[in-house]
Amino acid sequence: MQSKIIDDIGKVSQEGWDRCATSGTSGPNPFCLHGFLSALENSGCVSALTGWLPQHVVIEDAGNIIGVMPQYLKSHSKGEYVFDHAWANAYYQAGGEYYPKLQCSIPFSPVTGPRLLAGDNTVKKLLLESSITHAKQCGVSSLHFTFVENDDLDVMTSQGLLRRKDQQFHWINDNYDDFDEFLSALSSRKRKNIQKERRCLIDNNIQIEHLHSVEIEERHWDAYFEFYMDTADRKWGRPYLNRDFFSLLSENIPDNVLLIMAKRDGRYIAGALNLIGPDILYGRYWGATEYHKFLHFELCYYQAIDYAIKHKLSKVEAGAQGDHKIARGYVPVATYSAHWISNPSFKDAIEKYLVQERKAVGRDIEFLKDFMPFKKGRS
Repeated sequence: MQSKIIDDIGKVSQEGWDRCATSGTSGPNPFCLHGFLSALENSGCVSALTGWLPQHVVIEDAGNIIGVMPQYLKSHSKGEYVFDHAWANAYYQAGGEYYPKLQCSIPFSPVTGPRLLAGDNTVKKLLLESSITHAKQCGVSSLHFTFVENDDLDVMTSQGLLRRKDQQFHWINDNYDDFDEFLSALSSRKRKNIQKERRCLIDNNIQIEHLHSVEIEERHWDAYFEFYMDTADRKWGRPYLNRDFFSLLSENIPDNVLLIMAKRDGRYIAGALNLIGPDILYGRYWGATEYHKFLHFELCYYQAIDYAIKHKLSKVEAGAQGDHKIARGYVPVATYSAHWISNPSFKDAIEKYLVQERKAVGRDIEFLKDFMPFKKGRS
């Protein structure tokens, strides 16, 4: 078997990459597919210029690809959603250079999924060993695996990587027949509040369209991109994605794209992008050029729940942060990352910190469960 570091996913066959990406027990995660990652690279959203230099790990056996791993050499910590700015600052104050670092993740996507893309643990361990060897050869301060599935996390921690715990809010489908049955599971006050928020559509003459990629035209992406940029401008954020990316997304993974658009008086005013997995709907970016109270909740939460129920999906993941999601039926769940630190003293300090952080996150999750909107006896 041979390990390679590849600086362009285009140099890896789509068939070989996707065969590895779909070999796990959880099914094909759309963010791990060659089409999604190549859309990021071919649009220029991911490159050395943006601080995401591809350094993908590929394992071959007699010329056949048997394992792959998305990896990037990073010159910053933006677009990751597992925050290590304090680590970087501490490392700098101690006289070291934290950047560059290596990052195994899906750029700009706080979505849990497989990172060691292979069919068995032997190849997964070889992917991990190859990544660590590359980190040592590059002389980087650290190597980070973020939003890791439990199977991969077990492999990583067994090899001495540090485990970090965080939380997100996910909606869980309790085999509901329709949205009304979901509402019936909530307490009276929470149910009435959601019903009131959903009347925003009727009161403002807003229509909703669900567009799959075969229905999405360039005019839809033009409108959506305006919404996306408006959100970045209002939040003083950096728009990580450019217009080309969205067209490539439709072209590369057409079966996985769902665009939820809001229209008023014949004109699009808001939109939310989702990716469809085998059993999960992943909510991503949203934006609007008209302000309507509760429209964000409708497009990003309620429409996603309704879609998941109708299509028998088990879960909706609506992105990072936001305890306001609890009142809309989203529950706190743990997410995990794993970290390799080159400096032994720095590793010891971080390991001690992570013990305390995991306890704090665990307490926070238990505390938030007391605010769940469901009737007593349901969760």
